[in-house]
Amino acid sequence: MKITYLPPEDKATIELLKNSSYDNLANYQLRLQYHHLTLFKGYDELVCLNQLHNVEKFWYQIETVKKVLKQFRGRVLLCDEVGLGKTIEAGMLIKEYLLRGMIKKILILTPTSLVSQWREELLTKFDLYFATTDDPAFKQSPAEFWKKDQIIASLNIAKSRHHFQSVIDKEYDLVVVDEVHHLKNRQTLNWKLVDSLKKRFIFLLSATPVQNNLVELYNLLTLLKPGIFKTESHFKKEHVRRGNSRLPSNREKLQGLLREVMIRNKRSLVDVRLPKRFAQTILIEPSELEKGVYERVSNFVRENYHKDGNMNKFTLNLLLMEAGSSPFALKESLNKLLDRGNMDMSSVLKLKEIISLTQEVSTLEKGKRLLELVKKTGDKKIVFARYYKTLAYIASLLEREGIPFTQFRGDLTNLEKDKALTQFRDGVDLLLSSESGGEGRNIQFCNTMINYDLPWNPMLIEQRIGRIHRIGQTRDIFIFNLSVKDTIEDYILRVLDQKINMFQLVIGEIESILGNMETEEDFEGIIMDIWVKSSNRQELEEHFDDLGERLLEAKRSYEKTKELDETLFGDDYEV
Repeated sequence: MKITYLPPEDKATIELLKNSSYDNLANYQLRLQYHHLTLFKGYDELVCLNQLHNVEKFWYQIETVKKVLKQFRGRVLLCDEVGLGKTIEAGMLIKEYLLRGMIKKILILTPTSLVSQWREELLTKFDLYFATTDDPAFKQSPAEFWKKDQIIASLNIAKSRHHFQSVIDKEYDLVVVDEVHHLKNRQTLNWKLVDSLKKRFIFLLSATPVQNNLVELYNLLTLLKPGIFKTESHFKKEHVRRGNSRLPSNREKLQGLLREVMIRNKRSLVDVRLPKRFAQTILIEPSELEKGVYERVSNFVRENYHKDGNMNKFTLNLLLMEAGSSPFALKESLNKLLDRGNMDMSSVLKLKEIISLTQEVSTLEKGKRLLELVKKTGDKKIVFARYYKTLAYIASLLEREGIPFTQFRGDLTNLEKDKALTQFRDGVDLLLSSESGGEGRNIQFCNTMINYDLPWNPMLIEQRIGRIHRIGQTRDIFIFNLSVKDTIEDYILRVLDQKINMFQLVIGEIESILGNMETEEDFEGIIMDIWVKSSNRQELEEHFDDLGERLLEAKRSYEKTKELDETLFGDDYEV
C-alpha cells in the first residue's frame, strides 16, 4: 500500500479523517491509510517489516531504525562494526520513510565499486528500483539522469566538474553516503559536495568514521548537524586533548553529543557470531592445448591493448576473463569480434588461430578436478562460474557422470529461480550458479562453495562468499578455489590469500581494506594494467608483489583505524 504523508500543518484534512468524514474517493482512501497507520503507535512499530524480501531481521537493526526515526529525526551516523549490516539498516530506513510518505527524492552516494551492490541490495531485498551511474541511460543523457527521483551515484562521478552543479541544484528529501571516511577532510570536493546538497534527512555510514584524528569527526558531525560546534578551533579547545589530536579532552561531554547523532552496534554486544571460514586453493596444471589457447589470447590482448582500432579495452578485458573461465566461454566472443571486422590482417589471422585451437578443446583439466572435488565433498555445495558457456560445460560433465544438480542463472525467470533453490534445498546437493547466484535469497542451508572461475575484483569474490557466510549461518564455511597455473586468477589468488589472508577476514572487511588503497582506479583496472605492461614472468611477479605490498599496507591502515575507533567509541553507542 502506498502511504500518503500529511504534514502536521494540514490540520483540516487530519481532523476530517479523524472524524470519519469524507466526500470523495481520495478522502476515503486517506481514511483507510489513517486507520492503518494508527495501528502503528508513532514509531514504536515499523511499517516496513512485512514488506522486506528474504531479509533476516535482527532485533538490533529494528531498534536502530526506531531510534533514527524517534530520536535522531532522520540525521544519523551509522557506524556498526563490519558484518552487522549497515546497508540493511539503511535500506529498512529508506523503505520506512517511503512507506510513511515522508520522502520521495533520494540520492545515495557510494564509492564507485559499491554502486552495483547497493542497487542489488535495494532491489532484491526492499523492492526499490534506483537509477545508477552504472546504467547506460546515465551516459546517454546525464542531464536527464540527475532529474530522477531515486539515484545511486558514484561519489567520484557526482563530484566531478561535469556533474557537480547538476547534483547540488536539486533538492533531496534524503541523502545517504556510504563509506563516509572519504568525507573526513573539509577541503576535498567529496566533503564540499555533500555539504552543498539541499537535504532534509541524511544518513552517513562507516564502520570506521575516524581514521586519523578527531577533527575528522568534527567534519562529519558538521554535515549531520550544521552549527553543532561553533568553529573547528572551538571544537578543538572543548573536545581535543592538547598535544594528541586522536584523543578527547573531555570524553563524557563528547559522548553526550555523539549519543544524539551516532549508533555503533558491535558484534560482541548484540551477540552476533559469524562462523569461521576455511579456504583451499587447488592449483591445476593445464594441458598443452589449454596453455596454448591462454598464451595466445594473452599475447593478442597485450598487442592490441594500447592500439586505436575496433577493439576497445572492455572487449579485451572480457577476452582474458573468459579465457580464465573456459575456452568455451571465450570462443563465442572471439567469433563475434571476428564478425565485427575492421581489423588488420595480422589480427584476423591470430584470432582465427585461437578460434581453431578452442575448437580442438573437448575436456579441461579444471573440469576433471571439479568432478573429483564434487564426488569427494559431502553435503550441499554451490559451484560458481561467471559465464553461461562455462556453466553449460560443467553441466555436461555432471550429466555424463550421473550427478544430480540444478542451475541458478540470471536469465531465468523469478519462478524458475525459486524452483531451482527449492530443488537445491529439498532435493539435489549441487547448485550451479552464475554471478547472480541467490541474490537476496536465504541459502544458508549450504556451507560449501566452489569457485570454478574467479572474478578479478575481490569484492565480487566476497559477494559470492556472502551468499552463504552471513549473519544467521550456524556452520563453518568451506571455500574451494580452482585456479589454473600462471593465469591472472592464479596471481590474484596468491596476492589476496598470501598477503592479506582475504579468506580469513570478517565479511565486509575486504571492502574497507580496498577503500584504504587511496586510488580511484578499480581493482580490475589495476590487474589489467599489470598484465599488459609485464613483458615476462619476472616483471609480472614484481608488479604483483608491489600490488601485494600496497594491499598489505592498506590492511595495516585499516587495522590501525579499527583500533583508534575502538579507543574513541568503545561500547557507548549501541542501541
